[in-house]
Amino acid sequence: MIQFAWPWMIVVLPLPWLVRRFLSPAEPARGAALRVPFLRELARPGEVIGGAPQRAPLLLALCAWLLIVAASARPQWFGDPVELPVSGRDVMVAVDLSQSMQEQDFQIQGRWVDRLTATKWVADDFIARREGDRIGLILFGEQADLQTPLTFDRATVLALLGEAQIGLAGRATAIGDAIGLAVKRLRANDEGSRVLILMTDGANTAGEVDPLQAAELAAREGLTIYTVGIGADEMVVRSLFGSRRVNPSADLDERTLQAIAEQTGGRYFRARNTEELQEIYRLLDELEPVERDPEVFRPVAALFYWPLAGALFFIALLTAVKLRERAI
Repeated sequence: MIQFAWPWMIVVLPLPWLVRRFLSPAEPARGAALRVPFLRELARPGEVIGGAPQRAPLLLALCAWLLIVAASARPQWFGDPVELPVSGRDVMVAVDLSQSMQEQDFQIQGRWVDRLTATKWVADDFIARREGDRIGLILFGEQADLQTPLTFDRATVLALLGEAQIGLAGRATAIGDAIGLAVKRLRANDEGSRVLILMTDGANTAGEVDPLQAAELAAREGLTIYTVGIGADEMVVRSLFGSRRVNPSADLDERTLQAIAEQTGGRYFRARNTEELQEIYRLLDELEPVERDPEVFRPVAALFYWPLAGALFFIALLTAVKLRERAI
C-alpha cells in the first residue's frame, strides 16, 4: 500500500498558476524589429507564432512540476504487517576490554587466540540466537561505556562487539561501574526478565562503584547477574631457560564474582577454555522467558526517488527543447 508521509505538500500544486495569475509578466526586451507580414507561412506545422506559448514546453514543465510535488509529499510503500516474536527478556552483555584480555590461553580450531577473540567467537552465536530478546552491549575497562542500548537489532550488536578492541576502555577493570551502568539502563523496564551477563578475567581495579554495592543495588532493582570468569588455570610458558607452568588467571577474583551472582539470584560460571565457554552460553539459553504481547512491524520503503527521477527527466527534455528553439 502506498501512502504519503507529507500529504499537505499537495497544497503547493497550484503555485505556478498563482504566480502567473497574480504577478506581472517580465518586460520583453525592446530592440530593433523587422516586420514580416508572411511570418505565419514560414512556421513549421504545429508551431504557434505570434507570442502564444507552444504546447510541448508547457506540457513538459507541467509534468515536471507534478512529479516534483509528488516527490515532496514523500510517497512510501508499506509492506504487509510482520509479527515480531517477543519473549520479554532484556539481556545486557558486559564484556571486559582490559589489558589482561590479550592473554592467549584459548584455542579455536587448533589456533591459540586471546581471551577477547574467544569471547567474541562464542558470544556471536549466542547473540544471533536471541530472537525475541532485546540485547544491549556494555564494554568496560577503566570505565564502562554503553555501546548499544537494548534493541532487537542483533546485527548491530554483533557488529559493534566485533569492532571492540583490547584497551579501548582503558587498561584496568571497573566491574562495579559496569554493573551500575547496566542497572541504570535496565531499570526502565518493569516487565519481563532482566539479565546481565558479565564477562571478565580479573578483579575490580578501577571505577567509582564497589562491585558488591552495585550488586546490592541490582538485587533491589530485580536484575539477575550471571558472572563468567574467563581464563585458563594453567598454561606452559617457554623461554630461553626452558618451559614452566604458570597460572594466567591468578588475578581473577572468583570470590567477588560468586558473591555478585549469589546476591542477585544468578550463577557464577568458570570458563577455562572455549568448550566451557560454549557450555556456559548453552546454559544461559535456558533462561526462562516471560511472554509478552507480540509486536507488529510494517516494513516501510521510501519511493520519492521515482517521481524525482521522472521530474529530472522532464526538466532535461524541457531544457533540450528550449536550447533547440534558441538555435533556430
